[in-house]
Amino acid sequence: MLELGESIPDGLRREVREETGLTVKPDALTGVYKNLACGVVALVFRCHATGGVLAATDEAGDFRWLHRDELAAPLTPAYAVRLTDALDYAGIPAVRAHDGTHVLAGL
Repeated sequence: MLELGESIPDGLRREVREETGLTVKPDALTGVYKNLACGVVALVFRCHATGGVLAATDEAGDFRWLHRDELAAPLTPAYAVRLTDALDYAGIPAVRAHDGTHVLAGL
């Protein structure tokens, strides 16, 4: 969540630092996702690390590298699609709606 008066890039960098210990530079907005059940809109960015040390936190207790075909197992479809959209990004961000678990057809 962005703090009042915080820019989107600053909030992104803060959240990633708090959750992973890494400092990042945003490269591209790869998707916009609305959780219709909660009324929350998430912006997903592809970033690259510029510093810091990857570390477990209260919000992210585990990290691992996954191949594309392994994304579905640990994640719900609504979250796995964010990663595949970021991997497939070709200059136009995906815009999707979901119910908290499943991606819904159309907007």
